[in-house]
Amino acid sequence: MRYAIREKFWTWGDEFFVFDEHQQPVFQVKGEVWSWGHRLSFQDMRGKELAFINQKLMTWMPQYEIFRDGHLFANLVKELTWFNPEYLLDVPGPNDYQIKGDFWHYNYQFQRHGRVVAMVDKAYWTWTDTYGIDVEDGEDDVAILCSAIVIDKVLDDEERRRN
Repeated sequence: MRYAIREKFWTWGDEFFVFDEHQQPVFQVKGEVWSWGHRLSFQDMRGKELAFINQKLMTWMPQYEIFRDGHLFANLVKELTWFNPEYLLDVPGPNDYQIKGDFWHYNYQFQRHGRVVAMVDKAYWTWTDTYGIDVEDGEDDVAILCSAIVIDKVLDDEERRRN
C-alpha cells in the first residue's frame, strides 16, 4: 500500500494527515499542545484512536513508546552507531523492524529478517513535510506509519538543537 504523510502547515500542536494512493485521507495524527515530550494520537478519520505515541524522556538516545488499546505495543529506539544512524522498532516476539537509510534526506527502509518491507521517501515540492511510504502487503501499516512520524519528530528535534 502506498501512503503519503503530510504535516499540517499552521497548527498549535503536531498534526499530520495520512493519505492513501488515491489521495484520500485515511488517518490523522494529533499532538498534544502542552506536554513534556511528544505525545501523539494516531486516529482513523472518524477520530477513533488506533495508536498512541509517547516520547520517553531522560533517555540517552531518543525513545518512543507506541500503545494500542491502552497497552504498550512497541518501542522505537534510535540506536547508537558509529556512522549512520539506525532505529529499531521493537515489537512483541521476533518480528522487530530494523530501520536504515539516509534519514537526513528522508530516504530509508524498514527491514524485517533482512527483507525490505517498507520504504520511505520525502517529497520536497510542498510547503509542509510530505513523505511517501510504500508498505508491503501483510505488514503492520499503523506501526510503520507511527514510526515514520516519530523519526520526523526526532529529526526536527535534532535540527532545532543544532540551530
